Amino acid sequence: MDTRWPNEFRERMRTFEGSRAPEKAAVSIKLRVNSGCFHREHSPHAYEMIDEKLRKLAKTDTELTLQEHETGPEVLAYILLATAGLSLAKEVVGLITEIIKARTAGIKRGDRPNDPLHLIVRRVYDKDGIRDEQVLTIGHTDTIDENELQRKLTASLRKLLKEGEQPETKAHACRPAKKAKRPPLRKKRK
Repeated sequence: MDTRWPNEFRERMRTFEGSRAPEKAAVSIKLRVNSGCFHREHSPHAYEMIDEKLRKLAKTDTELTLQEHETGPEVLAYILLATAGLSLAKEVVGLITEIIKARTAGIKRGDRPNDPLHLIVRRVYDKDGIRDEQVLTIGHTDTIDENELQRKLTASLRKLLKEGEQPETKAHACRPAKKAKRPPLRKKRK
């Protein structure tokens, strides 16, 4: 089994996290194509728009990083873990929305290929485990509503964090079995 990707992902997340505050959790938001490519070489028009959005975000104090991969961009960001729930910065949601719109516009201007994007959230939750959750699949002609995207991302992140709190282990197989209920004893008739 190839362990390069999980190790590279853990290292990327560890580098991004640095010395984060305990009320924040680092997550990866990946826009991935299953076949073909979505990177600067094959999608130059889309990346012009993405770069413009990143220049605007650089003027804010939003903590995020964009990683470029052949399979699509990955946004490393923090979510705030508040007592009333969790929240993802609106700038992060805006960037994800802009990437999706940029891909659609880029394809109209000649970027190739045009396979659907899969929006996935991921997180390292211990030294060996990586959790991911597919948020949605977006075709190159689909429109995206930022508020709906925010809701779907939040729901997936909530599920991802909940699962991450209780990593799967094989320990459950070693738990003692529940005692079976015995049927009540019947008195013998004489």
